[in-house]
Formats: sequence, C-alpha cells, structure tokens
Amino acid sequence: MKMTLQEIATLVGGRLAGDPSIVINGVNNIEGATKETITFADEAHVEEAAKCNAGAVLLPNAVEVDFPLPAIYVENTRAAFAVLLTTFTPPIQHEKGVSPDAHIGKDVTMGKDVTILPFAYVDDYAVIGDRVVIYPHVYVGQYATVDDDAILYSSVTIREHCKVGKRVIVHSSAVIGADGFGFTTKDGVHTKVPQVGNVVLEDDTEIGAHAGIDRATIGSTIIGKGTKIDNLVHIGHNCHIGPGNLIVAQTGISGSTNTGANVTFGGQTGTVGHINIGGNSVFAARSGIIGNTPEGVFYAGFPARPHQEWLRMQAHMKKLNDMSKKIKALEKKIEELTK
Repeated sequence: MKMTLQEIATLVGGRLAGDPSIVINGVNNIEGATKETITFADEAHVEEAAKCNAGAVLLPNAVEVDFPLPAIYVENTRAAFAVLLTTFTPPIQHEKGVSPDAHIGKDVTMGKDVTILPFAYVDDYAVIGDRVVIYPHVYVGQYATVDDDAILYSSVTIREHCKVGKRVIVHSSAVIGADGFGFTTKDGVHTKVPQVGNVVLEDDTEIGAHAGIDRATIGSTIIGKGTKIDNLVHIGHNCHIGPGNLIVAQTGISGSTNTGANVTFGGQTGTVGHINIGGNSVFAARSGIIGNTPEGVFYAGFPARPHQEWLRMQAHMKKLNDMSKKIKALEKKIEELTK
C-alpha cells in the first residue's frame, strides 16, 4: 500500500505543509518511524517528533511552531492516525462459508456470507446473522443470537439465549453468559440460585480477552451500545451498563449496578452492587465505588471521592511522618510545661 502525502491529507481532511508528492508506504510510532512512514504527535510530543526519522508527521491544528518535517495538520491526531492504521493495514481475509470441521446444530438459522472456521461449535436453534465471522473453538449456545457483522475470536463462549448485536467484537476466551454468582446460605451450606436470564451485547460493543459478563438471574445483563470493555473485566449479573462506557482492565462491577452513558472506569476500579452511577463520569484507576454517584463527576480513591479532594489527601499522607514527630515533640513540651 502506497499513498502520496496529498492523498493522505485528503483522506484525513488535513492541511498539508510539505511536498505533496512524497510517497508513504506505512505508519509507525515516533521511535520506529522511517522516511517511508508517517507518524503522529500530540502537543506534548511535538519536540520529540521534530527529531524523528519519519517521512511526515500528523500534527494538531493548534501547533504553531516552525516544524522541520513535512506535516499534515488535523483537528484530532489520534483519530486521523486511526484512519491511516486501517488504510495501511491489510484486513485479515478468510474464505467465506462453513468449515466441514465446524459443528452446526439442528435448526440453526444462518445468514449470508457467514464465515465459520474449523472446530467452532454452533449449538441447536442458534441464529447467526449476515457476514458473521466465528473463529476456531468458539461455542455459541442454544437459542443464542449473533447479529450481522459480529466477530467472535477463538475460544469465545456465547452461552444459551444470549444476544450479540451488530458489529460486536468479542476477543479470545471471553465468556458471555456464565451463571451469575447467586447463592443462598443456610447453616453454612451455600445453595445455588438458578440463573435463567441472559446477556445482551448491544450494537457496536467490544469485549476484551478473558472478560466475563454474567447472565442475569432473571431478565438481562445489558451492555449498552458502543461500550468498550478491556481485557480481564468482570461484569456481574443483572448489571445495566449504559451506552458509550469505557471499562479498563481488571475492573469489577458487582451485580445489579446501573451506569449512565459515557462513564469511564480506570483500571482495577471496583464497585459494590445495587448502585446507580451517573453518566459522563470518570473514575480514576483503583477507585472503590461504594454508593450511588451523581452525573459528571471525576472521582478517585477508596472510597471514591472527588479527585481534587483525593489529591489533597494523598499530599497530606506524605506529611504524616513529619506531623507525627511534631505532635510527639509538642506532647513532650506540654508535659514539661505542666510539671
């Protein structure tokens, strides 16, 4: 794949500064860039990019320095670079059709241009939409639905009655629809509560590798449209995750938690169950959310609190040793004065 800088500028809707005839054959990061590749820099890395070996650099419109390399100025460098990554990276191609080494159960409904690779197992009464791609060792359970253009990577499990929306991507070894963690306890004996609900992955969601999303006890665990879930995330039963959430690795969301739209959970965030989390909020990594939260907050710490408050507390923590010494000295002085 080769493109001139003029073609690239047109593709990303940018303003070109430099020779439009320069030919680019790939993309790379700042450190690995060569004369034949293009890279990008945000405002914090412009000086670093100016010294790199790239043939051209994507820069933010706000940059006003005299840049020594050919550049294409765009509104959002990361978004433009994502377009180039897609353009210069050839898509993975598989032959359409159902492998004879895949298992297709009885009364399975199959859409057009489906790709099912060897050793996949599609159980009875499942529904597979158009252009779905199912990799080896995937299990799609009975009465499960996988809608158009979804991709299920190797060793994914979609349990019975679960619903996968359009253009959903589920990465390797994720489990959609494992039983929720529901038990009653009497006289020290734990008895399982049947988990008869399902999981619904709405359109355009993406689920990371080794993530686990539990089926509802009754009803549905819902992952809202466009939500992106990282690797090693656990979503408990009966959660309703709003649209456009970002849930980073090793986060655990307890059962029956509801989130609004566009909530971001930093890595290793944890919640109690049966709470409501307001939309358009951000929780820093390792936050502990122990109650309902309003919309539009930026929280951190355990228990989660406003970020600025948490920063002040961390600053005070660093002074505890000195404060302890001063208190002991004051106590000694007071004792001497009292005598």
